[in-house]
This record gives sequence, C-alpha cells and structure tokens, in this order.
Amino acid sequence: MIRLLFSLLSIFFLYAANASDGEFAFIKINPLLLKKANAVIRLDETRLEIRNAGKTIFKNHFVITVLNEKGERFAEFSEFYNKFRDISDIEGHLYDANGKELKKVKKKDIMDMTGRDDFSLIDDTRYKQHKFYYKVYPYTVEYSYEVSSNSTLQFPQWTPLPSEGIASEKSTMEIEYPLDYTLRYKSFNYKNEPELTKGKSSNILTWKIENLPAVWRESYAPLWHELTPMAIFGPDNFEIDEYKGNMQSWQEFGKFVYQLKQGKDALPDELKKTVHTIADPVSDPKEKIRLLYEYMQHHTRYIGIQLGIGGFRPFDAKEVSTKGYGDCKALSNFMYSLLKEVNIPSFYTLVYAGESKYYITEDFPSQQFNHVILCVPLGKDTTWLECTDQTLESGYLGNFTDNRPALLITENGGILVKTPKYSMNDNAQLRKIKATIDEEGNLLADIHTRYSGMQQDFIHGLIHQLSKDKVKEYLHEELDFATFDVNSFEYTTEKLAIPAINEKLNIFVSGYATITGKRIFINPNIMTKISNTLSTDSSRKYDVLLTSEYVDIDSLEIQLPAGYSVESLPKDVQIDSKFGKYTSFVKFESDKLLYYRKMERNSGRFPPASYQDLANFYNSISKADKSKVVLVKE
Repeated sequence: MIRLLFSLLSIFFLYAANASDGEFAFIKINPLLLKKANAVIRLDETRLEIRNAGKTIFKNHFVITVLNEKGERFAEFSEFYNKFRDISDIEGHLYDANGKELKKVKKKDIMDMTGRDDFSLIDDTRYKQHKFYYKVYPYTVEYSYEVSSNSTLQFPQWTPLPSEGIASEKSTMEIEYPLDYTLRYKSFNYKNEPELTKGKSSNILTWKIENLPAVWRESYAPLWHELTPMAIFGPDNFEIDEYKGNMQSWQEFGKFVYQLKQGKDALPDELKKTVHTIADPVSDPKEKIRLLYEYMQHHTRYIGIQLGIGGFRPFDAKEVSTKGYGDCKALSNFMYSLLKEVNIPSFYTLVYAGESKYYITEDFPSQQFNHVILCVPLGKDTTWLECTDQTLESGYLGNFTDNRPALLITENGGILVKTPKYSMNDNAQLRKIKATIDEEGNLLADIHTRYSGMQQDFIHGLIHQLSKDKVKEYLHEELDFATFDVNSFEYTTEKLAIPAINEKLNIFVSGYATITGKRIFINPNIMTKISNTLSTDSSRKYDVLLTSEYVDIDSLEIQLPAGYSVESLPKDVQIDSKFGKYTSFVKFESDKLLYYRKMERNSGRFPPASYQDLANFYNSISKADKSKVVLVKE
C-alpha cells in the first residue's frame, strides 16, 4: 500500500513538474536522444518558396537544447547575405532547463560581420551572427529568420543532422513551387517519397523525420550524406544577376558557365609578345605549357575576389595581367588565355576541392563546386594545372583536387570527367638512415628521405611558406623522441611530373637506447612507426573508405658500441592483407644492426565487417614497429 501511494505521488509530482515546464523543457526530451549527444534539435522547420525562376523566399525556425560545453557551437545563429540575398525578421530566445524564457534577442544584439578572409581582396558577403553566451546547462535557444534571394543558382539542402554529436526530435523541409516549375531533388537515407500537396497555383513537397539519435563518424567512414538522412535540390531553369541557365544535364550547366567566361581571354599586345618569346623557341607542347605555367606563377598571385556575379564569373585576362592577381577563376582563365595565344587548347574546369573528394553527386547536375583548375588535353597525356599555387609543379594537382569528379567547360557545354589518381608508387616515402649508438645509449643519425607525390604535399607547403627557423620549430614538435636536437636539416626539390622533395636531417637523441646492467635495448625502427592502434569494433555500421594509397620503405644501418652480442632479435614479419602489405626484418653483422621495413597501403572501399581486419592490420604493424633488439655485453 505504501509503495503504491509512493508511486502515485511520484506520478503526480512528475505531472505537476511537466505541467509547469515550458514547451522546450529539458525533461520533455526522449531519453534515447540524449545518448552520446552534445545537443538536441527540438524543432527545425525549413520552408523554401520558389516564386519563379529567379526569386525565392527561405524561412527557417529552429530550436536547439544544448547539453554541455561541446554542444555550444550548435547554439549560434549565423547566416550570410550579399548582393543576391537579404536577411530579415531575425528573432531569438533563450530558455533555461525548464523552458522558461530568460532573454530575447534585440536588433542591437545581432552582429554584422564581414565575410572577407586574409586571402580575399574583395568579398561582398557579410554575416548576421548572434550568440547568447549562456553557460548553465542544459539550456535552449530558439531562432527564426527569413532570407529573400534573387538567385536560383543554388538551393539550400535539407540536413536533419547537421553534424555528429547532435540528435533531432523533429525536422521538416517544405518546398512550394509554381505548377509550371520543374523542381529536381535527390534524397539520401530517406525511405519514402516526399509528401506532395497540390494547390490551385502551386505544389508543395514536404520531407519530415522524427527522433533521430546522434551519429558519430567511425574511423575511415564515408561522407556525411551516406551516414544520415539528407536531401539536395536543384532547378531546371535558373537565373542569377540577369544571366539565365539550365541544369537538366551537366552539358547544359556547362553552357551557362561557358557564357560567364566567354570573351574574357584577350591579352595585352605586350604580353602576347612575351608569350611568343617564351613558347615559340620550344617545339614540345608539354614544355611550352610548363614554361607558360611558370611565367603565370611568377607574375601573379592568388587573391579572392567575390563580388556579385564575380563570385562565379572570372575577371578579364587583361585585368589579371595588369594587376598581377586574381582568384581561382581569374587565374585559370588567365592561364587558358596564355595557352590559347600559342594555339594550345585547354578547358576551364570546375571541381570541389579539399578533403571531401567524393562529395559531388554525379547523377544530380547542379552547382556543387568550389574551385576552378585548368585541363590541357595532349592526346593521352593530359596536363592538369592548379593555377592558384605559385610553387606547384606543372601537371601536378596533389591531394587538394586529385581523384574526384570535375566538370570540363567546353563551347558545347559541360563534360563530367575525373582528375588524376596518384598510385602507390607515386606516393612514396623512401628513407635511408646511418646511425651510431654510443656506450650511454645516445643516438647520432644521418637521415635521408625522399618524399614524392602526395607524401611531399605537406612538406612542400612547409618549406615554401615558413622561414627556416619555423621549419626547425616544426621538426622539434613533430619528431617522436623524448630528448633530442636537430643539428642540421636541408630540403631540395625535384621538379618532375610527380614532384619529390629530398630531406636531409642530422639529429642527436639522448638516451635513445635503454641500458640495464650488461644489456642494451634498441628499437631499430627510428623514424617510421605506427604508434596509434585502432580499437576493434564488432558493431561497425558503415563501409571502410581508404581514399589514398602509398608506400613507405626504410633501410637503416646502426653502428653499435663494441663488445656486444645478440641476445634476441625480433622475428621477421610478413603481413599480407587486402588493405596492404608489411615486411620488416633485423640482422646483426659485425657490430652493426641492419633494419628493413616496407609498408604498402591500398586504397578502396570495403564492407563494414572488414574494419576488424583493418584494425588487426594496423595493430600488427604497430606491434612489429615497437619490437626491440636485446644485446648483451660480452
């Protein structure tokens, strides 16, 4: 009886608490959504009204409960505006854990920030931003706003889970469009077709989803749109700044881009003379390209220019020649113009640059690009040019734009192609070490390393962008020794189709070997260890995606102090996996240790169950890399 009374009282007080709580009280969140979440979207209502081929109204109302400090980044309001977009009707509210309103946003509280960064000269994009700076968790923020746009080149996408670590109670996307308008869409991880509501003058499509738990990306997982629900949208016919285009195919979209750059390839007469002086004495077209590319690199520099339609259209080649700078569009068009002057055809090419190399949805023609490069066809030996880099080798793209879809812009429209993929042997790290260990266990080593392909990308940026003192600071931070000094270092470059950098290091490592009584313990793998192991995961959900392949080869010779003999050597290791291969062995010859290590890592996409094998592959290598030689004094 007492237990029953207690239960009834508990229900009563819980009901009373809920009755007094606000709509967005923390207690009303489904407990399943709190698991592994830093924030919970309580409500996200998005509406896009397409008035015609050149006008849209976008409305968004969202409510987010922040659970801890890591969830604060989700509680900010930030929206951009420019010549084509105008923001209005911004409202914001702050609520405590019980859903009680604590503060309301006032007009003066909203910051108006420039969108220009350190690499931009002109950018008419600005941001409206707001943050409550509240620290009592959990708390809830609510924002609503409206954006009117006179451009239909790009539509917002629907992403119920915008990032890992955030759950969602309810998310809807509603698009209203005229009856004679063609709306294209593609859904990911959404089981049903959107709900269609037909009206007298318009149709409405609605996507909605509820109670999505937080998702965390697994190691080597595919991109976000493969892991969570999402929808992307695009028009057939569109307008921007009085320019009209069509997106029903990549060819049609390419025609629109071509008209933006048409007539912008004229060069000043003096520059034409210079171009012929450089290129005419050379018969090999590839060498002409290299020489003109180097001219472009030495006489221009990258500066972002995003002003009106200039965010999509290149500036005239004459203007780049006069001013000596331009953005990716302007510099690629300038290089196109230099080559055209000597009758070498090339293609202005759109690409999505950066780590998300598989981002482009190839079966959904639309504006999905953020960068422009140049493609120069030479029969079977096509040359690709990254025109924003002043030090990159001609014909080499690197990991910024390699191995991904790209849209060639021709006079007949767009052609979807793929940029080069660099092979395992292209991406090589070849290291030779000669070292000495003294009686105290100190190590003195001469290390010669040749990095090629994507293995040299980071070092290329390092030595071309930092001073020598800063490079030395970097080496001191990155080399994995307890106490050491870099006595000297030197870098030289090899200007090849697959560029390479040679590194010479002389380092002194105090107490590298461990001395215990008569024994000395030495790890013969001085430089190339895999120290981070992967935890096995039997509940793996997503495919394993390895986007690049490479090979590392180490050959070491270590001179030992006299009077030691071998007590134990690591066993030879041979690992053969679908993810790659690994070989290592150690020999002892006349007071010297000889060590060899080779690791090949494959690229590819593998099913979720393969992750166990990947973890075993890396963990076995890590174990082999840590193996030690034990010597005993005679």
